[in-house]
Amino acid sequence: MKNSRLKFGFLLLGLATLGLNACAQTPAASEAWTKKKAEKWFKSRAWANGLKLNVAESVDKVEFAKQYTANKAAWDKAFAYFRDTNLDQLAPGKYPVDGDVVFASVTENPTKDFANTNWESHRKYIDLQYVVQGAEKIGVVPMAKATVTKPYEEARDAANYSAEGKLYEAKPGTIYIFFPQDVHRPNIKADGFDKDKKLVIKVKVAS
Repeated sequence: MKNSRLKFGFLLLGLATLGLNACAQTPAASEAWTKKKAEKWFKSRAWANGLKLNVAESVDKVEFAKQYTANKAAWDKAFAYFRDTNLDQLAPGKYPVDGDVVFASVTENPTKDFANTNWESHRKYIDLQYVVQGAEKIGVVPMAKATVTKPYEEARDAANYSAEGKLYEAKPGTIYIFFPQDVHRPNIKADGFDKDKKLVIKVKVAS
């Protein structure tokens, strides 16, 4: 009986040691995403859940994968809103999606000359920007290549910058996603378009 107890004790100790070793060898979720893995995940459209719209190739795919997997329920609600809402008929205004975790706003305004727009970034929320009708240009540059001109203000969750970044033409069919490290410049006038209708969904940054 005594030997059996000893053997059982050693067995438990061995299992505990194996468990500790496994934990030590498993990278944290924030460290597990390589560029290659994130690219494969992005192309698989595992995030889309039936959504037909595309996410722009310019997205930071590693950060996208990290944020999505860290807060899947919120992202699924955001993409479901794109998928299940008649965006063409959605009136300008603000719309709740999931409390203060996910919410949407619709605008229908003239776009602006480049000089009348600003580079900006956000800390608390991720921007999912989508042109429903019309077109605009949107710039993006890594924060490391931008210079702060107006420090971050928590009330508006924004800071402003001077920078030189690549411009993309945003049209219906493609969602542009901007994370806290993405300094972006939206609402720039595109050739042939003086205004657009736009949906912006905000998703809270996963801590």
